[in-house]
Amino acid sequence: MLEKFIHRLLLRRHFWRHVTLSEVAELYAARLLRMTAGSLISVMAAVYMYKNGYSVLYIVVAYLIYFIFKVIISYPCGMVIARYGPKHGMFFANILMIPSLLFFLMLPEWTIWALVGHLVFYALSITMYDMAHLVSFSKVQSTQHAGRELGFMNIMDKIAKGLSPFIGGLMAWIFGPDVTIWVASVLFLASAVPLFLTAEPVKTRQKIRFHGFPWRQVWRSLRAEVAVGADVAGSTILWQLFLIAIVLAGAGDEAYAQIGALASVTLIVGLIVPRIYGRLVDRRRGLELLQCGVAINSIVHMVRPAVATPVSAGVVNVAYETAVTAYTMSFMRGMFDLADRSGHRIAYLLLIEVAINIGSALMFAVAAGLLYFLGDKTGLSLTFVVIGCFTLLIASARFPLYTRTKK
Repeated sequence: MLEKFIHRLLLRRHFWRHVTLSEVAELYAARLLRMTAGSLISVMAAVYMYKNGYSVLYIVVAYLIYFIFKVIISYPCGMVIARYGPKHGMFFANILMIPSLLFFLMLPEWTIWALVGHLVFYALSITMYDMAHLVSFSKVQSTQHAGRELGFMNIMDKIAKGLSPFIGGLMAWIFGPDVTIWVASVLFLASAVPLFLTAEPVKTRQKIRFHGFPWRQVWRSLRAEVAVGADVAGSTILWQLFLIAIVLAGAGDEAYAQIGALASVTLIVGLIVPRIYGRLVDRRRGLELLQCGVAINSIVHMVRPAVATPVSAGVVNVAYETAVTAYTMSFMRGMFDLADRSGHRIAYLLLIEVAINIGSALMFAVAAGLLYFLGDKTGLSLTFVVIGCFTLLIASARFPLYTRTKK
C-alpha cells in the first residue's frame, strides 16, 4: 500500500522516466521503512552506552575502530552488490541489522563482546545498505528532474528522521530501550518486503574493475566526500555525546526522550526545504546551493560548543538541517551525474563509501586525541571547531555537471 501511494504521488510528473514508476515507488517505500527503523534507535546508541558507564573517550575510540572497519569491508560489500544487485544488497543489510540490535541489548551483561558484535554487524549493515541504495537510486532516478526526485527522497528521509527519534526516545524512556530495539527489528524486516516486487535495476554478476577508471575526473569529489564524513561524525555521535555529557548532564532515562525531541524539531524544515532546493538543482543552481550550504554548515559546527540549553540545541539542529540539506542534495545530484559519466558506477560509489568513512574515522581520531589531553567539554568543543574548518572542503568537489553549467 505504501508503494502504491508513492506511485500515485509521482505519476503526474514522472511520465518520461526510462524505468517504471513501480521501481522508484518501491525504492522510496523500502527507504522510508528502513529510515524509520534506523531513526527509532539513532538516539539510543551513544546515550545507552554512556548510561551504562562507558566514558566519552571510550565511546569515541569504539567508533573510531568502527569507521576503520567500515573502510576495510567496503570493497567486499561492493562485490556483493555487483554480483547480486543493489536490491539484494539492501535485503542482506536489513537482515544483518537484526543481530546487531540483539548484541546491543546484551551490552550490560556481555560488555566488550556485545559491543564488538554490535559494531561489526552494524558496520556491515550500514555499509551494505548505503552503497546499495546509492547504486540503485543513481540508476532509477530521472536525468531531467533528478533534483525533484532527490527532494522527494529527502522529504521521505526527514519524515522518518523527524518523527522516529522522538517516538523511539519516548518508548525507551517509558518502556525501556529493549522495546524500542524490538520494534526497530520488525521494521527492518518489513523494509525488505518492497524490494523484490520488481527486478534488479542493474545488471547482476558484475565485477568491480578499476582499469580505465577516470581518476582525474573524480578525485576532487572523493576528497570532498572525506569532508562529508567529517560532517557526519560531528552531527551524529559526537553531537549526541556533547548533549548527553555536557548539556543534559545528570539527566536520567528522560534523556532518551529529550535527545529524541531535539532531533525531531527539524521535521518542519525537512518537509519544506527539500522541495525548494530540488527546484533550484533542476534550474541549474546546484553549485550556488552547494557553496551556501557548506558555508552555513561550517558555521553551525563552530557554534556547537556554545550550546548550553536544550532550546539552543534545538535551534542549532534546525540550522544544521537547513544547511546540510542544501549541500547534500546538490552534492548528490553532481555525484550521480558523475557516476553516470564515469562508466564505472559501482566502483565510483564504492570509493565514495570509502571516502566518507575515512573522513569520519579521521574526526573520531582527532576527537580521541583532544579528549585524552583536554577532557570531555574542551575536547569535544575543539573537535567541532576542527570539523567546522575541515567541512569547507566539501565545496571543492568540482562536479562536471556544475563546471559545465558555470561556463
